[in-house]
Amino acid sequence: MRKEIEFDAEGVRLRGWLYSPEGASGSRATIVMAHGFSAVKEMYLDRFAEAFAAAGLVALVFDNRNFGASDGEPRQEIDPWEQVRDYRHAITFAKTLPEVDGERIGAWGSSYSGGHVLVLGAIDKRIKCVVAQVPLVSGHRNARRLVRADFWGALRAQFDADREARSAGQPPAMIPVVAENPLDPCALPTPDSWSWFTETHQSRAPSWRNEVTLRSVEMFTEYEPGIYAPWVSPTPLLMVVALGDHLTVADEALGCFESALEPKKLAMLSGGHFDAYVDGFEAACRPAVEWFVEHLEPSR
Repeated sequence: MRKEIEFDAEGVRLRGWLYSPEGASGSRATIVMAHGFSAVKEMYLDRFAEAFAAAGLVALVFDNRNFGASDGEPRQEIDPWEQVRDYRHAITFAKTLPEVDGERIGAWGSSYSGGHVLVLGAIDKRIKCVVAQVPLVSGHRNARRLVRADFWGALRAQFDADREARSAGQPPAMIPVVAENPLDPCALPTPDSWSWFTETHQSRAPSWRNEVTLRSVEMFTEYEPGIYAPWVSPTPLLMVVALGDHLTVADEALGCFESALEPKKLAMLSGGHFDAYVDGFEAACRPAVEWFVEHLEPSR
């Protein structure tokens, strides 16, 4: 069963869905979840939430601020630390709901939000279980892998020019999220990013827009969620890594997993970053369901 929800995040209304198991009564273990860089909830988060609900869990899905159904300005701006705080607002809201057992809350994130849940698992101990799917673990190192070395000077110049323009009262500069030619200016310069976002926009998510503020990319390069991995413990951590991932690069994620302490588990997928949502959905989702049930439903 799915119903629309909205909640306050320090003056910004965030909106999403609450999934409950069919025929459920009383309060249940609950998973709080949001999407990654620029994506909206219709981009397959419903499939994961449905799987969690089928396993007897409640799932609270919300659009990040400035995106999709949620409020927030400037539109299409991604501040990772605001998104981390909004997960915490979502948890606070969830604890007010009769369907939710506030002592059994898990956090699920994917890609950019896969990094967020590493931070959250370390700093918010209301969270009792974490699943980080194809996570970003180092914005700086990842950007160095995605952007050619000879492009960095021009990119920094764009960041500086945008800052000066904003200081003079101009609106933030914008950049496409993806481009058909990955050498063209865009935030996620890989061919599979172009294919997945454009195809999913057409088939499932008409509200998605192919643009973000330029400073969203600058904040990406400054964000280092993987440094929090050792402090997630003793909260149980599952990391789902796609071995063919060259967007949130697989070897970076594997190195981050090694730095995490027990209890932890690694699930490896054979495909690329976006296979976790489509062709590799079952391989990505099943371990997450099992991990949440194991640690949030110990009597089952």
